[in-house]
Amino acid sequence: MKYAVVIEKAHSNYSAYVLDLPGCVATGDTVEETQREIRSAIEFHIEGLKQAGYEVPAPSSSVEYVEVAA
Repeated sequence: MKYAVVIEKAHSNYSAYVLDLPGCVATGDTVEETQREIRSAIEFHIEGLKQAGYEVPAPSSSVEYVEVAA
């Protein structure tokens, strides 16, 4: 499965969240570390949903860049 992830620059690190998995978040000192951490968080989140008997949401969000004149 391929989930849309948002990675944002915070004050002194980066944070990430998954649009289709509310509550699934991660942080890291670099973008690369944050990507690794959110991948682990997604796996952990999905396993927790399965163990609790909940349906795992299918990826449904998409991300697109939109250019605007500055």
